[in-house]
Amino acid sequence: MAVRRLGSAATGTVALRVIAVSFFALAAYVSAEAVRALLGAGPAEPSTVGIVLAAASLVVMPVLSSTQRRVGRELGSASAVADSKQTLLCTYLSAVLLVGLLLNSLLGWAWADPLAALVIAGLAVKEGREAWRGETCCAVPTAGVAAAEEQHCECCPPEDAQR
Repeated sequence: MAVRRLGSAATGTVALRVIAVSFFALAAYVSAEAVRALLGAGPAEPSTVGIVLAAASLVVMPVLSSTQRRVGRELGSASAVADSKQTLLCTYLSAVLLVGLLLNSLLGWAWADPLAALVIAGLAVKEGREAWRGETCCAVPTAGVAAAEEQHCECCPPEDAQR
């Protein structure tokens, strides 16, 4: 009986596939809800609590994503870097939600949120495909951070640029 070690390449691939599937599920759900809203399945009600929560997410999620990405790079974990991208996508979702809630509350534009959500769903599919293919950037062990910095990955700028 073969035993898989935690942290093996096979485990990393499985983790990336799980993350990819979660991106695809998120895209499907967001798309379905957006289409439902655009077809008039029920008018969106203004929500002060939703506005406050979305604004708080805009503050917390980028910090969490950056921390996940940094730790993933230090550990050489492609799945942790991919998960940081999912957290960053949640930031975008929060921004879209906030804009949609504000436009609905202030101007009565109930269509703005679902329309923007369809754009975010497209981004989720793109990120899901990249995770499925194992196309994460800058997931290198600490000893290789200098090499990653030489590559100047778009999603993982050099440590000096992050400070």
